Amino acid sequence: MRTLTTLTGNSQKLDGGAMFGNAPKALWQRWMPADELNRIDLGCRALLVQEDERNILVETGIGAFFSPEMKQRFGVQEDHHVLLDELAKLGLSDADIDIVVLTHLHFDHAGGLLAAWEEGQPARLLFPSARFLTGRRQWLRARQPHARDRASYIPELLDLLEASGRLELIDEGSHCELLGPDWRLHWSDGHTPGQLLPEVAMPGGPVVFPGDLIPGAPWVHLPITMGYDRFPEGLIEEKQALLADLLERGGRLVFTHDPTTAMGRVARDDKGRYCLSEQYPTVRALAG
Repeated sequence: MRTLTTLTGNSQKLDGGAMFGNAPKALWQRWMPADELNRIDLGCRALLVQEDERNILVETGIGAFFSPEMKQRFGVQEDHHVLLDELAKLGLSDADIDIVVLTHLHFDHAGGLLAAWEEGQPARLLFPSARFLTGRRQWLRARQPHARDRASYIPELLDLLEASGRLELIDEGSHCELLGPDWRLHWSDGHTPGQLLPEVAMPGGPVVFPGDLIPGAPWVHLPITMGYDRFPEGLIEEKQALLADLLERGGRLVFTHDPTTAMGRVARDDKGRYCLSEQYPTVRALAG
């Protein structure tokens, strides 16, 4: 028995132009209206997979590790660690998570691994019983970042993960024995090198967590990329390959940054463009 539940984390407001790359505001504001500072609302959603008496968490969102000054800079809206509250609603704590899968190590995807900021206190790693999984090339990128994305990583977090003795780096093309045979791993370089996109088998069609390859419903449109993407043309090709594969197999996507759409099934519209059907604002104990 396996169940899927989406969990909201701390939310952000970020510049809409940066989030939609070279798409004009006249286009993207139809999907996500901007405030007076040109910022759009973004979520930081995680996916909880419960199976075989174990709890697997895909991503942890941005969390609340930033100081007040940095929270303001990056538009983090809440002071407390929202993901921990979401787990508590299910009768769980961070200590009940057995595996954390990290698509990549940017702070808005992995920052939730850290406890909430406290003045004068060092960074502290949560999830004391979990094994942490991420791609080896992404780990190497985080340890030796490019000037373009150096600010996206948290050096203290990387040190804590390494010191935990519970970090497992996955090589592309290999199967992850820890996750098991019902999991498949896709890989992407367009946003950041070695981004890991986990897929879990479900009776209604596979479910993929596409991370920042497809951060929300508007980015299902092939030409739409983010200004943060390392290689937009390559990302579009990766996105096209994944969407074609999932369309053929009746697959679904869980979105990390979409504030209103948690999951949707890959479809095509009457003009042949990729779109979503069966969109859900949240997923609660989807069984399989």
